[in-house]
Amino acid sequence: MSSYTIMPTISTSFIALSAILVAIGWNLIIRGKREAHKKTMIAAAVAAVIFFIIYVSRTIFVGNTEWGGPDHLKTIYLIFLLFHITLAMVAAVFGITTLVLGFKEKYAKHRRWGRITAVIWFITAITGITVYVLLYLLYPGGHTKPVIDAIFGW
Repeated sequence: MSSYTIMPTISTSFIALSAILVAIGWNLIIRGKREAHKKTMIAAAVAAVIFFIIYVSRTIFVGNTEWGGPDHLKTIYLIFLLFHITLAMVAAVFGITTLVLGFKEKYAKHRRWGRITAVIWFITAITGITVYVLLYLLYPGGHTKPVIDAIFGW
């Protein structure tokens, strides 16, 4: 594995870990294991924050990877990427809100928000992993550029 792919691989692993922990946490609360649910969901949030720190650090210091695949797929990829980015921002807000409601012991609201948040988070994780697969496994070779350049092709 090259230095070009190590940080994206690590950060994507944390997103996958976060989604797996959310699924485990959901299962735990269904089975009535509230304390284990709480610990697991905190671990899921920590994994998501670690992803975010790695992603932002890479963006600041290295830049983001430009599309390296065929030109005829670039527009589809960019639309997919913008969908993922938008969904990730929504998931972050929902995740923080859900965690706060849980810590404040507002369980009825936490339960309603949690169901929606988990589904959004699963979709975000799947689309994020898909972006990784497209950029680093299926179509490697795109140049690393600042995020604005990678999105708009400047």
